Amino acid sequence: MKVYVIGIGLIGGSLALDIKSVFDDAVIFGVDENENHLEQALQLELIDQKATIDEVNNADFVILAVPVDIGLVILPEILNAIGEETLVFDVGSTKLPICEAIQNHPKRRNFMACHPIAGTEFSGPKAAIRNLFEGKTNIICEVEKTTFKLQEKALDLFKKLGMRIRYMDPKSHDKHIAYVSHLSHISSFMLGKTVIEKEKDEQDIFDMAGSGFESTVRLAKSSPAMWTPIFKQNKKQVVKSLEEYISNLTHFKELLENDKYEEVYNEMQNTNRIKEILK
Repeated sequence: MKVYVIGIGLIGGSLALDIKSVFDDAVIFGVDENENHLEQALQLELIDQKATIDEVNNADFVILAVPVDIGLVILPEILNAIGEETLVFDVGSTKLPICEAIQNHPKRRNFMACHPIAGTEFSGPKAAIRNLFEGKTNIICEVEKTTFKLQEKALDLFKKLGMRIRYMDPKSHDKHIAYVSHLSHISSFMLGKTVIEKEKDEQDIFDMAGSGFESTVRLAKSSPAMWTPIFKQNKKQVVKSLEEYISNLTHFKELLENDKYEEVYNEMQNTNRIKEILK
């Protein structure tokens, strides 16, 4: 089985690791514009060989794991180069733009729009880890536009990697992910910014930071090169989620300013039910 992974970072590299562990006959070809990433991927045995996009004509799978802005540009090029039996799937955090970009491509049936909800705050080949996708949800959009034979091929792969499958239309995906992922990253970045700016005047502030702060700002370690295009592509939904979040923050601030501590308590108590949702 020939698998071409385009973008050897956390997600692409982790997929490569797991595919090699599940399929004895898998040969992983790495494609990345960063030569250092390719060398690291070879040393870490994430990939077996270096390759280029021009060589994907004989691929069984092509995994597109690059920043979403780059994905929009190179996906048509990939589809132009593949064979009839090749399945291409992406792993990007926005789905509507990429689905619209290739909706009229002659080989649209060879593409599956995916978003595995898995990852860490780290990036690059060294961030790749085994079993990253075990028990994780993989959202598939517009599955009906992928030819059935390739659907079966993809679902068999995802099942063997331990993924749970959820189907969703691209607009709904981008709306929901803005709240549970994109907003979370912005919150983390801006909390980190606030504390770093304060730290200029108070050198001891990080000595007082505990596990709560660490877990809240963990996502601020994420790659800006990856997240800026995501915010750009999902701007409408991200702005809407930010407006609602800012409104809640402003309301909480006003309760404190007006000494309404019973209402402060109720705000937190009502939100505590998230423990029942995120078990």
